[in-house]
Amino acid sequence: MADLVVVTGPPGAGKSTIAEALAREFSPSALVRGDDVFAFLREGAIAPWLPEAHSQNEVVIRAAAAAAGHLASGSCTVVYDGVVGPWFLPTFVEAAGLREVQYVVLLPPEDRCVERVATRPGHGFTDLAAARHMYRDFATADVEARHLLAGPPDDVAAVVRTILERLGEGALLWTR
Repeated sequence: MADLVVVTGPPGAGKSTIAEALAREFSPSALVRGDDVFAFLREGAIAPWLPEAHSQNEVVIRAAAAAAGHLASGSCTVVYDGVVGPWFLPTFVEAAGLREVQYVVLLPPEDRCVERVATRPGHGFTDLAAARHMYRDFATADVEARHLLAGPPDDVAAVVRTILERLGEGALLWTR
């Protein structure tokens, strides 16, 4: 069985950039973007950062996890790029059909995340108040230090090297 690596954090943390670079480090590999699965929703969709979206978010997280888990079961290293806070991690892992995943939380400084949300071109998410709220959700969550990568995400190669080192050490393993 290949690994499933979950790269998560608040909006603007650099998840997509890091996940894309990380996926290139494995062969064969697959990249599953959580935003793409949320984009399946159309009429009546609730903004995922709102409290009343919890049930909707759980369904979408389960669908994304199932896809990622199936790919991983096919001897392909899968990198999942999306918001999977520790509050959704057990649900994600169960829906993936796995017992364990590699889990890394990117958590640059809040102002850096908000700045990136405000200035990134072509991204559909621009709600700065929601970005700050989700940042605080991650910053106050119970995440073991070994899963956390704090600091600026700007040196992509250095962040990917750190993740690869932690993967090699088994430091990112999360087991349900």
